[in-house]
Amino acid sequence: MAIEANSVIALRMMKLMLGGKRAARREARLMVNEKIDTALKASRSLIGGASAEEIIGQYRRRVAANAKRLGKVRTAKKIRRRK
Repeated sequence: MAIEANSVIALRMMKLMLGGKRAARREARLMVNEKIDTALKASRSLIGGASAEEIIGQYRRRVAANAKRLGKVRTAKKIRRRK
């Protein structure tokens, strides 16, 4: 998970730097909202008696989803259309 999380951080940084103003703002907002949502979900799970493995699994699923979303290759045509 640590390696995948570092990859997501790198992909997010590239998106923030190269994604254009609108995409960068959206990504930053999404990143903060995801962190809050995931922390609240983990807290609820912990209070509900979940094990550390279950909580880490929640984070792992979120990291994997972000890696998949951020790793999608965009075509030059789509990038040009966004500008």
